[in-house]
Amino acid sequence: MNIPAPDSIGLIAGKGVYPLLLAQSAKKQGVKNVFAIAFSKETKPEIEKYADEVKWIRLGQLQAMLDTLQNSGIKHAVMAGQITPTHLFRVRMDKRMISLLKQLTFRNAETIFGAVANELKSIGIQLMPASMFMENHMSTPGIMTKRTPSDSERTDVDLGVKAAQAISSMDIGQTVVIKNGTVLAVEAFEGTDDTIKRAGKLGGPGSVVVKLAKHEHDMRFDIPVIGIHTIKMLKQIKASVLAIEAGRSILLEQDRIIEEANKIGLSLIVLPPRT
Repeated sequence: MNIPAPDSIGLIAGKGVYPLLLAQSAKKQGVKNVFAIAFSKETKPEIEKYADEVKWIRLGQLQAMLDTLQNSGIKHAVMAGQITPTHLFRVRMDKRMISLLKQLTFRNAETIFGAVANELKSIGIQLMPASMFMENHMSTPGIMTKRTPSDSERTDVDLGVKAAQAISSMDIGQTVVIKNGTVLAVEAFEGTDDTIKRAGKLGGPGSVVVKLAKHEHDMRFDIPVIGIHTIKMLKQIKASVLAIEAGRSILLEQDRIIEEANKIGLSLIVLPPRT
């Protein structure tokens, strides 16, 4: 870890198990106090077990989040876990969040979370990389499962990498699904799950899924994360390959993911990091 672990961190906790694992890992690495901001109907209630203190707020209440973090005395924070994309259009936002969004010409994960990071900086809080404390969940290059991809699947992976690089460079999304040389679906604002579902309806079994961050990705937020839920989605559409990139992707509960992938015959590939 390049950045020394502070004694206290603010954890802005989104969906899934990621925030729980990060809080647990942070404590193991010497963080004495994990102060979590949790979102109603998004964050798992189990965050109460892993953080020293939890403040629950509604999604879209930016002023409340900033005030709570500032009053806590925290000087470092980390974002972990997704927010349901469509909720950004359906929640009741406060004046500060509305003002922030009005200033953005383009609205995507990087611009929105980047603007939130600037708001945190304005109150003296440094946003750290989302991968911090998660080194054990980042894999080295190689094939992680029993089944190796076929030649045609490798060709689809190569096409998927090119397509994923193109859409991620434009901040559109991170996931591309290919089958037999045809791009079935690219991720937009709907998120990875709906992209995979859409591809499954179009192409049937045997799809190849590639998920990559853009080359110069801001590692403070929106890092590609693969969890057991992703594997269940791939099982649902009977996908054959999942490819991610070393050093820019997080595998949550890695042993369990590999076990489940082997059960369904999924080939999980960790590609070498791009230079």
